[in-house]
Amino acid sequence: MIGFASLGSGSRGNGTLVRIGAKLIMVDCGFPLKQTEYRLNRAGVRPGDLDAILVTHEHSDHGAGVAALAYKYAIPVYGSFGTLRALAPDVAGTSIDTHRPFDLLGISVIPVIVPHDTREPVQYVLEHAGIRIGVLSDLGHVTPHVVESYSNLDGLLMESNHDVGMLANGRYPPHLKRRVGGNLGHLNNDQARDFLQTIGHAGLSVVIGHVSEKNNHPDRLKSVFEPLTDQVGTLRYATQADGFDWVEIDPVRRACDRVNFAALQG
Repeated sequence: MIGFASLGSGSRGNGTLVRIGAKLIMVDCGFPLKQTEYRLNRAGVRPGDLDAILVTHEHSDHGAGVAALAYKYAIPVYGSFGTLRALAPDVAGTSIDTHRPFDLLGISVIPVIVPHDTREPVQYVLEHAGIRIGVLSDLGHVTPHVVESYSNLDGLLMESNHDVGMLANGRYPPHLKRRVGGNLGHLNNDQARDFLQTIGHAGLSVVIGHVSEKNNHPDRLKSVFEPLTDQVGTLRYATQADGFDWVEIDPVRRACDRVNFAALQG
């Protein structure tokens, strides 16, 4: 099976599974060990099945559980120099060059530099045999580099963190509102919608995630994204408690989609 799933997505913990090229990669781990093991089991995965952990940045909801999981099950960890330095000495990992793809067990991993208030944040696109799956969260705005890097995907977990009005009128203190809504914070619903309109296509399986439980609401999300359902293949929503179950990608169908798209363009 080729696809992706989430152990949970939100400000209290994140962990995304990507199965591609006969390998199982985990992007981030922001849960305590026992909870991670439980959530992996719920997804039908044994911790020892993980071939690697990619870390996007050092914030606790993405990196707090990496050290314990990696140590107990001898899983190699990869991240930017800045991220690994921020997580040291708890996490011993391999530093990556954030400006170029690298090979990981036959999978091409494409680090994507994003604007976020951490030392050296990246997000990731994983590619194998023409299939491309992307994870994109924790960025304050969409750059041309992000648009280029996440074009022509087959699967995407993307952030739609907050509703602008709910954040402005909510209970966060002013400094936190400025941080979340700033250019180094998180994408709001409108920014995420505009990005999806730019890179979406009929063969793309999309999951909306990293949704704030205090500054967003399912009804707000649906009002923004439901009009785009005819522009993408599938559209789902991740939650903090449950994440989302496996989204399978059919490589044969995607190959046909590309041929049809090329014919229309020609």
